[in-house]
Amino acid sequence: MAKMTAAEAAVRVLESEGVEVAFGVPGAAILPFYQAMRSSRIRHVLVRHEEGATHAAEGYTRAAKDRIGVAVGTSGPAGTNMVTGLYSAIADSCPILCITGQAPRAKLHKEDFQAIDVPAIVRPVTKWTTTVMEPAQVPRAVRQAFHVMRSGRPGPVLLDLPLDVQKAVIEFDPDSDFPLDVFKPRPNPNQIEKALDLLASAQRPILMAGGGVISADASALLVQLAELTNTPVIPTLMGWGAIPDDHPLNAGLMGLQTQTRYGNATFLRSDFVLGIGNRWANRLTGSVEVFAKERKFVHVDIEPMQIGRVFCPDLGIVSDAKIALEMFVAAARERARRGGLPVRTAWVSEVRERKAVLHRRTDFDNVPIKPQRVFQEVNRVFGDETRFVTAIGLYQIASGQFQRINRPRQYLVCGQAGPLGWEVPACIGAKLADPDTEVVGIVGDYSFQFLIEELAVAAQYNVPFVVVLLNNAYLGLIRQAERGYQMDYEVQLGFNNVNAPAIGEYGVDHVKAAESLGCLAMRVFKPDELAPAFEKARALSRANRLPVVVEVITERATNIAMGPEIDQITEFEETVDRKP
Repeated sequence: MAKMTAAEAAVRVLESEGVEVAFGVPGAAILPFYQAMRSSRIRHVLVRHEEGATHAAEGYTRAAKDRIGVAVGTSGPAGTNMVTGLYSAIADSCPILCITGQAPRAKLHKEDFQAIDVPAIVRPVTKWTTTVMEPAQVPRAVRQAFHVMRSGRPGPVLLDLPLDVQKAVIEFDPDSDFPLDVFKPRPNPNQIEKALDLLASAQRPILMAGGGVISADASALLVQLAELTNTPVIPTLMGWGAIPDDHPLNAGLMGLQTQTRYGNATFLRSDFVLGIGNRWANRLTGSVEVFAKERKFVHVDIEPMQIGRVFCPDLGIVSDAKIALEMFVAAARERARRGGLPVRTAWVSEVRERKAVLHRRTDFDNVPIKPQRVFQEVNRVFGDETRFVTAIGLYQIASGQFQRINRPRQYLVCGQAGPLGWEVPACIGAKLADPDTEVVGIVGDYSFQFLIEELAVAAQYNVPFVVVLLNNAYLGLIRQAERGYQMDYEVQLGFNNVNAPAIGEYGVDHVKAAESLGCLAMRVFKPDELAPAFEKARALSRANRLPVVVEVITERATNIAMGPEIDQITEFEETVDRKP
């Protein structure tokens, strides 16, 4: 049997699991692993912050089917810096692997330099984590990590490797070691039939598609089920793109914040919901009393303990989304053959008419620019093939209300955790996972400043993408939330920058900041400059293989439609009721 260091064995397992890229920062306690990676097929991308590595790994995983992003760091602060990314990953069922170095085993209890129990710290935000204490266990631990990440509800793993464990020579034969089988639960056929019975008996049913549909690569099956049963579909924010926005059966997003007028109105008219791969997030539902009122629910989820977590459905089905949808489609097709499916022409026509009529205005000509106009031009310039990346804030909520997404994996968002700074590293990861797809980051000024240093990574490695930066020099979402407290306190970011008089009180000169990090940038003040700037940015990005930042100076205070309940949304701007 071949002899090699435990670190070399770990890298060989990574290669066999399909890892092609790792994002990380080397340090003394992880150098044996880096030495092994140096002679491997794995491409290493040197990030500027370990949190950036985790978000890049997230973007990498989310952008392409069957990819798993890897983040690597040294002992101590590297692991603690990864906590936010791990939290973001586990919250959104995103499998990423973090590998950290650790002090030698004999010094773990001696307060050695940068020695901290990282697994104890990250355990609440991982599916599994351990410090591997025996060298011979290292390749098996890596193999187990992929098994855990891919089985059941996907999620992140962190492996902590003491320095002496990495260096130890072990016997390991890569040619006789293979990936472990992945466990995916499947439903009982009787459950499928009962769910279809409930669907058939409903007068105004909807399907609700969560992120589990996209991660299971089951979007085409979802559309088939909707078409077979003639049932409108409401995607969640994480499931956006599972059915094209322009599909006749897409009923629109719903919720308290990222929602359409017609999506909320259709849900409030529904009497039955079949949720697949979703978790009933509170920003979707509002209070359970309003959300569940006079409706029946079927909930399909890969995680048994997810069913009943928020409220008790009429029927719960534990299953992988793709397996469940395959069985739903087969059973529905058989019912259709027997003439056992209702047509519901009136309900579908009602949903389509609502979708055609209930809109919000975007064609503002104001200066400074209103953010609604920004998204109107984003929709006009960037096509269905564009992959958008965004995070959390008023700009993301506006994105969810005004953008249009027609393909799965084309809208990447950190849904539950919502860490600021997510966009730039996630753009890097997404572009490296799928280099042929155009990537556009939608970001607010404050989030942009959180991990702005990762722009240098994209410049160093020639990773091209466009960043649309909405600058209102405010913590916009918190400013709007503070209205309920009758204050505008500690949320203003603006100041007179003596080095940038052209932007007045908008503070940070993001154009110069981006340029100082090796990227290209431009600034837009007027609405009619938006589309030409976006076109120029995408051309410059392709030609120079660099990020191009388009800073849009928007109005300082914009209130975006939202409310405490799905039936109590406040419209702060003009609405548009079109003729059907």
